[in-house]
Amino acid sequence: MIGFLPVSAYAAIGAHIVIDAETGRVLDQKDATRKWYPASLTKIMSAYVTYKAVREGRISLNSPVVQSANSLAEPPSKMGFKVGTTFTVEAALKIIMIKSANDISVALAEAVAGSEQAFIDMMNAEARRMGLSDTRFYNPHGLPDNRQVSTARDMAILAQAFWRDFPEARDLYQQPGLKFGNKTLRSANREYLLRVPGANGMKTGYICNSGFNVAATATRRGRTLIAVVLGAASGLERIAHTRELMDKGFRIRQGPLVTSLPSSGTPPPADGYCRRNAKPGAEGIMARYDMQKASPKRGLASALSFAAPTSAGDLVLPGAQPKAPQNETPDSWTLPNGKTDWGLILDRTIGPRRIAFNPIPLTLGTPSGVAAPRLELAVIPVPNAKPGFGRVVQNASETAAVSRPGAAVELPAAVITPSPGAIFRGSVGFAVPVPAPSPRKN
Repeated sequence: MIGFLPVSAYAAIGAHIVIDAETGRVLDQKDATRKWYPASLTKIMSAYVTYKAVREGRISLNSPVVQSANSLAEPPSKMGFKVGTTFTVEAALKIIMIKSANDISVALAEAVAGSEQAFIDMMNAEARRMGLSDTRFYNPHGLPDNRQVSTARDMAILAQAFWRDFPEARDLYQQPGLKFGNKTLRSANREYLLRVPGANGMKTGYICNSGFNVAATATRRGRTLIAVVLGAASGLERIAHTRELMDKGFRIRQGPLVTSLPSSGTPPPADGYCRRNAKPGAEGIMARYDMQKASPKRGLASALSFAAPTSAGDLVLPGAQPKAPQNETPDSWTLPNGKTDWGLILDRTIGPRRIAFNPIPLTLGTPSGVAAPRLELAVIPVPNAKPGFGRVVQNASETAAVSRPGAAVELPAAVITPSPGAIFRGSVGFAVPVPAPSPRKN
């Protein structure tokens, strides 16, 4: 605990910090130097390392990325492209920052550094250079690994560096979704981006051991703040808490430098954090974050949450202005059918939608004239069946061998009996790149 900073008692939030993006001054904090699992906030560093490689000319945004067997093996959230699928570095950045796909994080790491482990080494080198004294990376995506830790302070420093060093990335992480063919892939940060005044990024994260995390930015009247929230009990609580921190932060100017906060050595939460940190539910969210019931004790000015748009490109939706405060009963957010009116709760705790949801397009492949990396082929075992995805017949024919360069792996149609919705249907042919083994699978 940092004694000279204002500290609030938020029982359901593990840690938080708010800093001025330009000055690095800490405007509010709670346990900002307690170790915590970053989850997919890790991908901010993955994007930082990638943009730095682009700036240094080692790759370009049009450089090819290939889905490898190593990357495809990552658990969800993932895109699940078949092995050998190619796409650009720019497309990969869109996917990891908006969709937060873990398989694409590994594929991008292999494209940038040649292997996943080499990329992780680059991530840790950048962490040391930035002074992230409590941060260690063991993978490029944030999937569970209890060795991979950080703090709210370190994540704020990283977010500040990403905001400052690569302004070209801002148009990417402020997008609420992707349009891929006839599918819409929605960012977990979309309601923050569409509802909070001045919101313009950056990244969410979740694993059970961390709870719901976010590193968020907002710009109002030319001033940008960065808020990091770790350990919220739900996605809604994460957004509502971030909105409240931003509203308060824009009223404060002074505070110590974020780099001056000393490490506390406090360990991260014990395993199973999400099971101990119960969701507050509609009543709890409204009691804590309802902007129409702001009081001096909470120190909020609800009008701040509905300030006129100040970010370039903001589109105010017709009829999106909030209603005048009313005396509401606890049941006022319940629909006539007895269900919770979550739309009203979002309006009351985050704010009405101010910007239209407009996902950006995502395409695969590489530009004409850009060659994909030459694929090294090897003997590829048939994947084990997953529950509900068909039965794998265990016999000698289940291993497909490649006998010549450029040949495709052909799996016999009889190998798998697919179930409805199965990934593997009949025979599957594809060429397989063989990257260096994952550092977690040796």
